[in-house]
Amino acid sequence: MQLIFLCTGNAARSVMAGAMFAARRPEATVITAGTYVVDGQPISWRTRDALASVGYEASKHRSAQLRAYDLPETDAIVAMANEHVEWMRRENPEAADRTITLHRLVRDLAPGDEPFAHRLKLLQPATVTLEPWEEVADPAGGELPEYTACAQEIDGLVARLAELA
Repeated sequence: MQLIFLCTGNAARSVMAGAMFAARRPEATVITAGTYVVDGQPISWRTRDALASVGYEASKHRSAQLRAYDLPETDAIVAMANEHVEWMRRENPEAADRTITLHRLVRDLAPGDEPFAHRLKLLQPATVTLEPWEEVADPAGGELPEYTACAQEIDGLVARLAELA
């Protein structure tokens, strides 16, 4: 299984989700990326401390723009916000049927013995009308409490995803 966790700058939300999923499902290939990134930036102290507050680390992380060459092998592109799904639909329409918000994926993915990719396809993510409840709020510009709240929210969602995937 290969998942891409996608946010804007690949500096907080996708980093957190990727670290959390990789810790829970070490057999999976986890990529984190952004839609608008300065490549090669290390993890910020706020993201680092927020991750540590829920028991994770991503000290080796370097920010990366989403790369098209990662898409063909990827089972799902898990977006942190609606704008990331919309960006994927515009910029990488060939992957729109595998791009879905974390909130919607966790809410709608059926458990079962069928492969993850098959169960995701049944959700028809390319045709979903995006809704405000799907957003994981971006903590950028906030202080450590906002980052910690974001990490706690993502941790709960990723815990459920790891069970379903």
